[in-house]
Amino acid sequence: MLAVVRKLADGLIALSAAIGALGLLCEVVILLADVIGRAFGSPIYGSQDLITMTMVIVVFGAMALCDRQGGHISVDLFERSYPELMNRVIDILSALLGAVIFFGIAYAVNESAKISTMLNLSTNLLRLPKDLFQNGLSIFALLTSVGMALRAVELTLSGRDIRKGDTA
Repeated sequence: MLAVVRKLADGLIALSAAIGALGLLCEVVILLADVIGRAFGSPIYGSQDLITMTMVIVVFGAMALCDRQGGHISVDLFERSYPELMNRVIDILSALLGAVIFFGIAYAVNESAKISTMLNLSTNLLRLPKDLFQNGLSIFALLTSVGMALRAVELTLSGRDIRKGDTA
């Protein structure tokens, strides 16, 4: 059962990362076109709006993959001096704390999206609806939270750390 859930989570994480990568590609194209346009005295109208909103997709789209691959910052000064069980408990608690933090981000941004919808908030120049990007950020943060919680469950039940490729 846990293997099926992990496979589904990995698929969603890969989709999230692919969306983030597309956002990065769009960002590069927009920046390149804007810089070239500025050189000819004709920058892209609303490029700041596009860049700001696309950055949300880039950062939070890749966040779940960053956790999946162990890319988050960790301080392991005392790891070698702690017993293996203590390191495992610390990893479990860290994953749970991360899951709670990202769930909190998802919840807060979702509440903010509701306000943006109610007030019909949009970006300054292009009038892009802010709630669409806020809802996207909320979904990406929720996916990261679920991935971290799943990692904590896997560490607890099997001792397997997906970030390290353990097969224990």
